[in-house]
Amino acid sequence: MIIGLLHPGNMGAAVGAQLVAAGHRVSWCPAGRSAASARRATAAGLHTVGSVAEMLAGSEVVFSICPPANAEELAGEIADHGFAGIFVESNAINPARMGRIADRLHAAGARVVDGAIIGPPPSADRSARLYLSGPPAAVEVVYHLLAGGQAEPRRVDDRIGSASALKMAYGCFQKASRALAAVSHALADDYGVAEHLLAEADTLGANALADRRHVSSVAARAWRWEPEMVEAADSFRAARLPDALALGAAAVFHRWAPDKDDWDIDPETALTHLRE
Repeated sequence: MIIGLLHPGNMGAAVGAQLVAAGHRVSWCPAGRSAASARRATAAGLHTVGSVAEMLAGSEVVFSICPPANAEELAGEIADHGFAGIFVESNAINPARMGRIADRLHAAGARVVDGAIIGPPPSADRSARLYLSGPPAAVEVVYHLLAGGQAEPRRVDDRIGSASALKMAYGCFQKASRALAAVSHALADDYGVAEHLLAEADTLGANALADRRHVSSVAARAWRWEPEMVEAADSFRAARLPDALALGAAAVFHRWAPDKDDWDIDPETALTHLRE
């Protein structure tokens, strides 16, 4: 199959290489792209075309893998060209933005698949997952393009926005937790207690995302944890460190104030109480 690839960054080029390895012809347009992009495209075995219009005219499927800030504008350009194939929106964008992109491309005649890439750029020794949601027939086409490679396709459902929601949920935890860890290490360094912080970290079990049952005990204790997060924010601020993550956690815990010491609350009820 002939496939178009928009903006081959590290992830895009790696996914493109997987498609090439599966026997597909993958085209890209270097106009406006950097020399680094050209090197990645060449290494991935991508076919160079002279314009975006030429790439779209010859492609049955187009993958968009770019910085999320550029996703909607780029999709709009593709819609303006009247692309009528399958457009795989694979960027880290929120479900509402995904819906707008889908609506615009549908109006232009395209079929849209919502895609969410989780994991490192795929290669011979490491894999990523590409979650897919949207119209079943279009999802099935994309699934079979990737099946058997290191960009492992996984079906979600037939709803545009579901794959994007998964990416937001996972990505927020994965990246915000690392940001908070960095701030915590910086504060520990200021007071010379980094060794003790690492020792405590070693005692932690599986991360909180891996077991929903943790939500119940967090809700019951949130009334105590909210003021602790405010104290942490004050500590970070005094050390000239960002305090927003601690204040954000305090705001989450505040919504569980009515659940004080309710050790019997189930995770589903606790999660419902987070919604205003």
